Formats: sequence, C-alpha cells, structure tokens
Amino acid sequence: MLPWLAESPVQFPDIADALDEPPGLLAAGGALTPEWLLAAYRRGIFPWFSDDQPILWWCPTPRLVLFPEEIRVRRSLAKRLRNGGFTVSRDQCFADVIAACAAPRDDADGTWITAAMQTAYRRLHAMGHAHSVEVWRDGQLVGGLYGVALGRMFFGESMFSRESDASKVALVHLARRLQAQGGGLIDCQMPTPHLASLGAREIAREAFIDYLEQYAALPAESWALAPPPCCHSGGRDREQ
Repeated sequence: MLPWLAESPVQFPDIADALDEPPGLLAAGGALTPEWLLAAYRRGIFPWFSDDQPILWWCPTPRLVLFPEEIRVRRSLAKRLRNGGFTVSRDQCFADVIAACAAPRDDADGTWITAAMQTAYRRLHAMGHAHSVEVWRDGQLVGGLYGVALGRMFFGESMFSRESDASKVALVHLARRLQAQGGGLIDCQMPTPHLASLGAREIAREAFIDYLEQYAALPAESWALAPPPCCHSGGRDREQ
C-alpha cells in the first residue's frame, strides 16, 4: 500500500521502498512547502502529479542523469551555439520560464506543472534554491529551463523552446557552467529520447544517491548572469 504522508512532520519513507509499478512511486501527501521540497531533493525524491491527483513523490531506478562532460553537441547544435544569434541569461525571469514550461504543448495533454507547483517553485527561487536559464533572440525569450540546485547538483524540472534548439542551448549552457566549476551532475529524472540524444544516460538509484551525496555538499558559485537588453517574452512552445 502506498504510504500517505501527513503535512507534519516532514518525513519520507525509505527510498528503497519505492514501488516497481508505477516505477519509483514512493508516497503521496505531504505538502509543497520549501521544507518538504528541499528535504525531498536532498534524498533524491521529486514531486510529479496532475491537478486531479494528490501530491505524489517519486524516486525511480534507474535514474536518468547527464554528466556535464558527456553532453553531446552535434554539428548542427554547435553551429547554432556559434551563429544562432542566441543570448543566454540566468535567473532573470524565473516566473516566465516556469510559466512557459507549463504552457500547453502540441504533443501532450495537460501539464504536471500545476498552479500549485508554479507557486511552490517560485518560493524556492525567491529563497535562492530554484534557478532558471533563459535563452533570448532579439530581446525575446525563446527558450529555457528551470530546476533546483543543491551544491553542484542540478535537479532539472522542465525546459521549453519557441525556436528550434533553444532548449538545447540552455542545457549546454548549464552543463558548461557545471564543468567550469569543476564538475557536477544534472538530474534528468525520467528517460526521454530528447535528453538521451543529448548524452543523458541511466544509472542505478544507489549510484545516483552516491553522486548526490558527493555533489550536493560542494560549494556552488553565484547564479547571477546579466540579461541582454530589452528582454521580453512571447510566442509559443515548440519543443520539450
């Protein structure tokens, strides 16, 4: 039976007790407060649920991760990075990025980034725990990603594109930032062909927790990065 968590105290079951079907489902209930969310990420757990469901907490195995040094930049993407006319910023419009990630997509019904989730992660951002990478062209927000950072662990939540390859540009920027700091790990959570094409791979849950313990304890540099001039958002999502 799936454990039901009261709103207090903040306490999760042992991640080894996560279900095999659906894969990685650990518990339901609790709350989306900063205390619950930070405790979850520190244990390798993340929330994922729809509007018509209770809060559901997951810790799957295997776990999809991206080692920054393994990001795959194919020739076409390398050309985009050099000559695509994109400008990248960090933490300049977190609310716009999470709203864009939550917007309807042609290939999906509904969104798991509910209004409650957006509010919760905006609170984490205000506290300095959740971050965004923004990609701009001609002063327009055309792509980006957001997630939670603990030390040099980045727990990726979602990304969006309004122009081809814009979300990939954001991910490459994030990976290179971690590389410049001396290493780290990007948690991609669930497997997708899109992320696998960029070099993400699956590892066992036990290995993931070992990396989490290692990288979350390391110091992280400031996320601040100045925005380009005349920043505005607009357009529709095209790519997850």
